[in-house]
Amino acid sequence: MSPRSASVNEELRQRSRERLLQATVELVGERGFEATTLGDIAERAGTARGLISYYFPGKRQLLQSAVHRLMHRTLQAALEREPRPTGPVAGRELLARAIDAILGLAHDHPLLMRTHMAGILTAEGFIQCPEQQRLAQLLRETVVAYGSPDPDADYPLLRALLMGSVVPMLLPGAPMPRARLRAELFQRYGLDWELGVPPDEEPPGGIRTQGPERQR
Repeated sequence: MSPRSASVNEELRQRSRERLLQATVELVGERGFEATTLGDIAERAGTARGLISYYFPGKRQLLQSAVHRLMHRTLQAALEREPRPTGPVAGRELLARAIDAILGLAHDHPLLMRTHMAGILTAEGFIQCPEQQRLAQLLRETVVAYGSPDPDADYPLLRALLMGSVVPMLLPGAPMPRARLRAELFQRYGLDWELGVPPDEEPPGGIRTQGPERQR
């Protein structure tokens, strides 16, 4: 049997890395961070324990990459969902979808997202990784589609506003409702409540339009 080519080996390594990221999301979402060991993750992924150290410095870095991958895939699916928005309001629809995608993750995966946010606020801080860079690129492209005259300044602001909305949703004992936070973001960007994927809750005060019309 001839040896595998370099490209085949690289593809196999990428598949192993993807399985580790997926297993991390699943296990931390089920058990929490402390109750999930690297051995558990390797077993769920069907890979050798040593592969984790090959790809990631530690469990916290592995978790950040795993959650950024989930966020990227969720955001990409939302932006590409049919029917694709067209016309002068397409950029506003895309921004609404992006906001709903991120808030939706906090709503649907509270334990996972709470653990992720806690890690970012610890000494390890914000970790740069390929998954985070893909997520950042999608958010920046959304800001461009929205019509930002300065995407390099407006993208970090959008990221900060989204993070600032996710934290109060996840606050133990006193979470803020998603609809309230969505309304604030939509008002900030002049988005109609009906754009994106409105939650089941009624908008605060029964207001259907959260900001002025913007034709872009």
